[in-house]
Order: sequence, then C-alpha cells, then structure tokens
Amino acid sequence: MTMFIIRLLNVLLAGLMAGAVFSIAVGYNPRYLSVGAYVEQHQNAVNGLNTLLPLLGLFTILLTLGSAYLQRSDRMVLIPLIIAALFFITSGLVTRFGNQPINSIVMTWAKDSIPENWTELRAKWWSYHLIRTATTFVGFAIVSWKSIKN
Repeated sequence: MTMFIIRLLNVLLAGLMAGAVFSIAVGYNPRYLSVGAYVEQHQNAVNGLNTLLPLLGLFTILLTLGSAYLQRSDRMVLIPLIIAALFFITSGLVTRFGNQPINSIVMTWAKDSIPENWTELRAKWWSYHLIRTATTFVGFAIVSWKSIKN
C-alpha cells in the first residue's frame, strides 16, 4: 500500500509540475507584450509561484527517488525513475541558476524605469523556461510510463 501511495503522489506532483511549466510556456509567452505588461505579468507570476514551484519540484524529486528506491529490485523501473529524477533535478538547476537570477533582477524594476537590455533578459529567461519545460515534461512522461507499465 505504501508503494502505491508514493507512486500515486509521484504521478500527481510530477503532473502538477509539468502542467504548471507547460501553462507558463503556452499562456505567458512574453514576446509580444509591451514592456509595462511584461514587467507587471512577470512580477505577479514570481510573487505567486517563486516559493510554490521550487517546493513542488523538490517534493517531486524526492518522491521519484523514493519510488525508485522502493522498486530497486526491478531494474526496468529503477533505472527509468532515476533518469526521471535527473530530468527533474535538471529542471530545478535551470530554474535556480537560470530563471531565478533573472527573476530577482526583474523584481527590482518599476514600469517607468526599465533597463535598455530588458529584451535580452526576457529572451534569456524564456530560453531557460523552455529548457525546464522540456526536462520537466520528459521526467513526467517517464514517471507516468513506469506507473502505467507496472
């Protein structure tokens, strides 16, 4: 029963994580926003998600590793789950060292005093986000596959 609960929670949290980054990728593409709209939207998203998503990511990693450990006798499950955890870890590292430093910079901006390189930072943030979207999705796909398969 414990293994079932951990696997279920793993799929649920990985799905929430993948859904969150996918929704940001689809609904928050900043390319066509005015500078004022971009700053307002970005700051609002950071205020709402900057604590929640890293915690969700951490719990997803821990549950994936816990699920792998509980199923360590089956290498056909163990190895893919470790790979999934590595994808989730990559997402976390991209967030921590790519997106979050840019978030910190954007949080200091006022709509009427934006630095000239704001579009470069916006493009860099977006590139990091697309990487973490892809890595989170792959991790979620592996977790889901191994939960359905076994």
